[in-house]
Amino acid sequence: MRKIISATFVSLDGVMQAPGGPQEDPVGGFKFGGWTFHYFDEAGGAAMDELFSKPFALLLGRRTYDIFAAYWPYQKDPIADAFNPATKYVATHRPDTLAWQNTQALGPDIVATLRRLKQEDGPDLLIQGSGDLIQTLLANGLIDEIRLMIFPLLLGKGKRLFGDSAMPAAFKLIKSQATSTGVIMATYERSGEIKVGSFVTGEASEAELERRRNWK
Repeated sequence: MRKIISATFVSLDGVMQAPGGPQEDPVGGFKFGGWTFHYFDEAGGAAMDELFSKPFALLLGRRTYDIFAAYWPYQKDPIADAFNPATKYVATHRPDTLAWQNTQALGPDIVATLRRLKQEDGPDLLIQGSGDLIQTLLANGLIDEIRLMIFPLLLGKGKRLFGDSAMPAAFKLIKSQATSTGVIMATYERSGEIKVGSFVTGEASEAELERRRNWK
């Protein structure tokens, strides 16, 4: 079965908007486009090489598709060599405008289409950017693996990776590494449902019972 893998650059406060450059996505007056640039070192580059070294299909929201389609077909580097021939699946209401080679729309029922694609033979489905699409997939429990590069800065505002609509789920850390610039690279995979417990021992005091009543 194919996996859906989300690979995302994210700040300490969860912002994922415009990591690559000032003009990438200035929507909402975002002023810090290109915030990852000065943090990449040899380890970070190696992690990106490893991510794109295996066969994959790209899974993209429409905004990320438009950013990529206006850039990668005109580049000559290893990432372009991986992206351009790859199959791209795009969440869009405008399927007739998908001009990048090997691109197809996911159709009106994104969730049903992706459930079907996961059952088919083929390479894993790799999400890049695509914050709104990630929210949809998290809400439907469709993401199998989350790869984060967590950058040591606070951006304050901007589009965030995780929203309130995410389906509660437990993940386990399967790989981690810190770079020389303080970036934490962590890979998590699904590990079932959330388990809860309590550190409280003994009977609740009257004050505690009153607090619980007041906070309902």
